[in-house]
Amino acid sequence: MIWHWQFDPIALHVGPLQLHWYGVLFALAFVLGQQLLAWCYRREGYDSQALDSLMPWALIGTVLGARLAHCLIYDPAYYLSQPLAILRVWEGGLASHGGALGLMLALWLYSRRHPQPGFAWLLDRIALPAALGGALVRCANFLNSEILGRPTGGDWGVVFAAIDPLPRHPVQLYEAGAYLLIAALLWTVYRRHGRATPSGLLAGLFLLTVFAARALLETLKTPQAAYETGFAVSVGQWLSLPLMALGLWLVWRAKRRA
Repeated sequence: MIWHWQFDPIALHVGPLQLHWYGVLFALAFVLGQQLLAWCYRREGYDSQALDSLMPWALIGTVLGARLAHCLIYDPAYYLSQPLAILRVWEGGLASHGGALGLMLALWLYSRRHPQPGFAWLLDRIALPAALGGALVRCANFLNSEILGRPTGGDWGVVFAAIDPLPRHPVQLYEAGAYLLIAALLWTVYRRHGRATPSGLLAGLFLLTVFAARALLETLKTPQAAYETGFAVSVGQWLSLPLMALGLWLVWRAKRRA
């Protein structure tokens, strides 16, 4: 079965202003994340109003890390010649590896100013909505006809009409589905153990499974950077390895201390 996909990435025009679906879904990911974190705060006896100061740190860290990583890793020549284009975040172009590192750094800096509930606790709990947020962002990539899959080579797949007539793997949706399954796993672990969840377990499972899925599905993607053509291992796969290793170490450490 071939699905012909043609979609306007702009959700709303207001005079000269444009609201992109990418921005809508990214904002929805953060709103949903705040609500889920508020539930975790209340469940474990913390004041959920503290999120009013936490979420700006999380947002800035995620966006800044993800955007800089995308610009400097995947298309450095263009963005170094057009530096103002780095600011056009609403057009898409965020790298999950940079987003993860930027978020971790932001949480660490926030925790130095606000010692409770602590960096490790925040890192674990923010992993719960982060997987759902990742799924929404991949859906936004699908709407934008970006991060394309390789041609299926058969009479099935998705034809992105804005790109070419080739039926391709809808790898954005594969990845979104994987992240939803990971979110279900993390929430199952958390609902079972609650406050007694070993420190580092949720964050470790998140990093290990999300970036393992990312590395696996990279095999179905077209090269994301021009210089990747012909590489046996993609840039995304190389960048996933240290985050997977960190996740594995956190899981091992959590199990050892449990």
